[in-house]
Amino acid sequence: MAFGRLERRSGPAPMSDINMTPLIDVMLVLLVIFMITAPLMSSSLKLDLPRADGGTPNEAPQFISVALDPQGQLFFGEEALDAAAFASRVVEAARRNPKTEVQLRADKGVPYGRVAEVIGVVQKAGLNRIGFVTEPAAPAAR
Repeated sequence: MAFGRLERRSGPAPMSDINMTPLIDVMLVLLVIFMITAPLMSSSLKLDLPRADGGTPNEAPQFISVALDPQGQLFFGEEALDAAAFASRVVEAARRNPKTEVQLRADKGVPYGRVAEVIGVVQKAGLNRIGFVTEPAAPAAR
């Protein structure tokens, strides 16, 4: 009686390598998402800006961002500076381009006198275009 051969072929050998293609695809998609969303998170300084009805924000060709936090600390862009370093940075920006606009963001808890001091430093440096950044006012309830 012949039932067949005694030697049996085993199935294909198990694959011991990890397929990296799906992992690479997911990582590239995440990289693209972060590249797109990173510029949208431009300000990490948390301020409680006042609300006001005003003009729409304009896109100045060249501007510097100045901020005052609730404690009155000065920020040039995202960098906290003391008064002397802040003044020298503003003078340098005015020397590069005297038509540079200053976008001032001040927390609504900052005393008006502190805001006036910052405006004085900016104007003394030679920058006269100052824009106040606010939150849009809530629509009136009817």
